[in-house]
Amino acid sequence: MSVSPGEYNISLQRRASYSLNLEFKDSTGSAIDLSGSVVAAQAWDKAREVKYADFSVNVSDPTQGQVEISLTDTQTTSFPDSLNYDVLVTSASGLKDYYLEGIITVSEGYTG
Repeated sequence: MSVSPGEYNISLQRRASYSLNLEFKDSTGSAIDLSGSVVAAQAWDKAREVKYADFSVNVSDPTQGQVEISLTDTQTTSFPDSLNYDVLVTSASGLKDYYLEGIITVSEGYTG
């Protein structure tokens, strides 16, 4: 299946944990079955020269296309003010599609 990735921009604070629950659906609104798929997500600088983080990924309900991606407070500590990220799904048969992409905007957290 060829997928045009959706776009979702993230705003988070440096030195704070972050998580996002996702539910992938097809063009008819039906859940995409992720059974047997591997889901990965990464954050990079815009030029894709420096990788800042691998998100933790939890496929919480594969038959309903539900996934949680998350970052720890330690990971976000070194983030610059802006990053790019995407979510790559590798199907059980080995086909790779980007399902989601966007920009991460990072603001400074002051309490600590």
